Amino acid sequence: MPEKQTVKLLVEGGKATPAPPLGPALSAAKLNVGQVVSAINEKTKEFGGMQVPVSVVFDSKTKVFEIKVGSPPVSALIKKEINAKLLAKTAGKESVGDLKMEQIVKIAKSKIEGMSARTTRNAAKQVVGTCLSVGVTVEGKSPKEIMKEISNGFWDGKFK
Repeated sequence: MPEKQTVKLLVEGGKATPAPPLGPALSAAKLNVGQVVSAINEKTKEFGGMQVPVSVVFDSKTKVFEIKVGSPPVSALIKKEINAKLLAKTAGKESVGDLKMEQIVKIAKSKIEGMSARTTRNAAKQVVGTCLSVGVTVEGKSPKEIMKEISNGFWDGKFK
C-alpha cells in the first residue's frame, strides 16, 4: 500500500533552494532534492517576490512526488499590485498606496476559492477590508467609503 507523505513549507515564488528547511526535509524522505526544487520554482515563478504556501506530496516507496501550490495571502497580492516593499504598520494612520477597482477584482477572483465568499462582489469586499488594515486606499478613497459603494451597488458592473 503506497504511503503518501506531505512536506508543507512557505517559499518565495520561483526562488526555492535546497537550503533548510526544504533540503533536509526532502533528503530525509530520500527524494531528488534538485528535481523537487526545480518543480517548485517552475510552479511558483508567477509569484516572484511573494511568500507562497507549497505542499510536496510524495509516495515514500516509489518517490513519485506532486507539488501543490497554495495562493499567497491577500495582503501579499495587494503589496505586489501597489509595488510596495512594506504595508502600513498602523492602519488608518498611514497610506502606502492606492488600488483601482480592477485590481481589487483581479485579487478577489484569484482568491475566491479560498475565501468564504460565494460571489466576486463579496470577495472584493474582503479584499477592500484587507486594504483598510494595511493602509491602502481604493480609487483614491478610504476603503470604508468603497465598502459602502460596493454595498450600494455602485461597482456592480465590475463584478461581472
